[in-house]
Amino acid sequence: MKSSARWKVVGLCVAWLPLAACAKPPVEEEVESKAVKVEHIEGSELSRVIVTEEAATRLDLQTGAIRTVSLRGVQRKVMPYASILYDTEGHAWAYTVMEPLTFVRAPVTVDYIDGDLAVLSDGPPAGTKVVTVGAQELYGSEEEFEEE
Repeated sequence: MKSSARWKVVGLCVAWLPLAACAKPPVEEEVESKAVKVEHIEGSELSRVIVTEEAATRLDLQTGAIRTVSLRGVQRKVMPYASILYDTEGHAWAYTVMEPLTFVRAPVTVDYIDGDLAVLSDGPPAGTKVVTVGAQELYGSEEEFEEE
């Protein structure tokens, strides 16, 4: 009889497992919204993404610069290819550094790729710092937390 009771208890525990999995996990959105702040830029469709120092460290945000170099005998504006993001409509963007821990997506037009460089036909001026590591996370944060 004891064996039968044990199997009933085991059966009940197994039956409750799927329900326990349905319990709501801790809300991480609140934590993320404190680590990342998205502000709409007045008169623009763009937003400013501001991250805390802790978030920047956790994301390992790294930057490079847009520069002018001679390619095939022609002066061209280039940026690290890793900085290029494409939205769902196929437009190319890069996150520019406006001030420490503050980033704004800027449109870029890629003429062609040369190794690890994107050769631009249009985009921010040479000398502009762009995010090379962590841009996808900034884009995800901008899309998720963007105020309507």
